[in-house]
Amino acid sequence: MRYKGELDGIVLGVLQAGPAHGYELVKRVKSLSDGVLSVGEAKLYPCLHKLEEQGLVSAEWIPQDGKPARKVYALTAKGSGALSEKRTAWEQFAAGIVAVLGAKESNRG
Repeated sequence: MRYKGELDGIVLGVLQAGPAHGYELVKRVKSLSDGVLSVGEAKLYPCLHKLEEQGLVSAEWIPQDGKPARKVYALTAKGSGALSEKRTAWEQFAAGIVAVLGAKESNRG
């Protein structure tokens, strides 16, 4: 993942589609980003644990027939608020990047 500092926001954003276990989150990141973003489980699980400690996600062990229980993560109300803040910050950042990349030589000061 190139945007290491933004993993929290990416995980929160993916969870807005609904609860998921870790491997499902890995697949969603790749799918929702059309393959542009990817996250390995080695980075994902520490991030999920941190978000859980901060109250931004909740986790529940879900039993499965004939298989070990699976830990499923869900976005909390606090997590939705944090996601909204991250989204606003990214929109502002992206607008700034677009403005700079689209600037003409004559606009230099």
